[in-house]
Amino acid sequence: MPKKDEETQIQPPASSRATGEKYQRILDAAVAVFAEKGFHVARVADIASKAGVADGTVYLYFKNKEEILMSAINTAFDAFVNRARAELASIPSPPDKLRRLAHMHLSALGSNRNLAVVFQMELRQSARFLAPFSHEHMIEYLGLVREAIRQGQEQGFFRPDLNEKIAANCFFGALDEMVTSWVLASNEYPLEGTAEPVANVILHGLGK
Repeated sequence: MPKKDEETQIQPPASSRATGEKYQRILDAAVAVFAEKGFHVARVADIASKAGVADGTVYLYFKNKEEILMSAINTAFDAFVNRARAELASIPSPPDKLRRLAHMHLSALGSNRNLAVVFQMELRQSARFLAPFSHEHMIEYLGLVREAIRQGQEQGFFRPDLNEKIAANCFFGALDEMVTSWVLASNEYPLEGTAEPVANVILHGLGK
């Protein structure tokens, strides 16, 4: 375990608080602690111990564990969406865009079980957490899906009579359920391995 920092009363500049190795270390530790203990049982002291810093150091970056949870989720989701936008922009085929997004979704959570547990279980424990996340981030994710569906309809890949919003929700919902099933499963298996079958079901339903 890294040696604990000596607690300091000097707060980092505002511009630097949300960056840096120590900030990310605290977020990673928080995800691990929330996944292991559950958000309501976990303490800031547990997070500090896991990160190898003093309790006071955590409070230099975050007001409370609620802010830590939302910062961890927002940071992970922002990184995913930015990567997805970049990758999908280079894929011309709308069906291939959706296939790639399905693989990215399941690969991102399948490679980090703690993060998957926090997303699937802890985030949904409270509407207070879920509502702002849905309004701020799910709109971005579903926007990527809806854009690919619109392109597919315009190019003749997908049925023109389908409601793109409903189709996008079905796409996300199918992948989301696969993650939940994986988190709750008693046996381990590669989550990304389910991406292609799920994509096939969705794309065959969208197809003309």
